[in-house]
Amino acid sequence: MDKEERVKYWVDIAEYDFDTAKVMFKSGRRLYVAFMCHQAVEKMLKAYWSSQGKEAPYIHNLNRLAEGSGLLSELSEEQCDFIESLTPMNIEARYPEYKDQLLRTLTPKMCREIINNTKAFMQWIKNRLSI
Repeated sequence: MDKEERVKYWVDIAEYDFDTAKVMFKSGRRLYVAFMCHQAVEKMLKAYWSSQGKEAPYIHNLNRLAEGSGLLSELSEEQCDFIESLTPMNIEARYPEYKDQLLRTLTPKMCREIINNTKAFMQWIKNRLSI
């Protein structure tokens, strides 16, 4: 796969995951809203990483992906806070001992905020990819 194909691959699956997050929100499955938004942001960061001519690593930490892709220094404080708050959703949404605790914090209002921030973050990266 060449660079452009890799970038398109990551963007396409990021958009699919984001669409899934919106469906989960409509169905009331708030835990998976956060998880799928994490997945969408992760894959957009990997798209940007790939646009730099590097193979995206098999990691899930959003801060490390932003740093390794060269985007961390360009993030606003709000964007840094957002990805920092979203990073644990990849792990905590998967394990039963965290699910109940996490669900208490994921109110409909909080999920709507996560969706809005994810949409903005994805668009911010797309602008850098000229998509």
